[in-house]
Amino acid sequence: MTTKAYAALLRGINVGGHKKVPMADLRALLTGLGHGEVRTYLQSGNAAFTSVEQDEDVIAAGLREAIEEHFGFPVEVLVRDHAYLGAVADACPFPAATLEGRQLHVTYFSAPVDAARFASLDPAAYLPEEFRLGDRALYLYAPDGLGRSKLAEALAKGAPAKGIVATTRNWNTVLKLVELTEV
Repeated sequence: MTTKAYAALLRGINVGGHKKVPMADLRALLTGLGHGEVRTYLQSGNAAFTSVEQDEDVIAAGLREAIEEHFGFPVEVLVRDHAYLGAVADACPFPAATLEGRQLHVTYFSAPVDAARFASLDPAAYLPEEFRLGDRALYLYAPDGLGRSKLAEALAKGAPAKGIVATTRNWNTVLKLVELTEV
């Protein structure tokens, strides 16, 4: 059986004491679901692993169910394979090599997001901050960091359509996930 390398991106865990998911427990859950070579990165819900399952949505659903059963609360999960993660990093429209990791972010979406969703934003009003849409991803350049970004706040108000999951990672994490899913 062919195995593929994946990353699981958990949304909104271990923030402000809410939805605590210890990384050791996350590794145990993924291993218990039959996935191999399980590793986690940081405490913010990033896991890399291999699996014989080829359907990202099936893997995500299984992990979502296991988390809710184990911890008693729901957590949105996106699963992406190495090829996709690498393509997102390679397609960055900003000069990533010249920026600090805290200045560049990628929001991963569970489905494509229409640019019309953000048409009401006046990009000039947020300069020097900028964003660009990619393949189920949004790239955000925020020179003062995400926490101070007015554009990030405006983008969140124009969030994707109901039913679309979105989770954001800084550029350092984007690159680390590519590295962790190399096999």
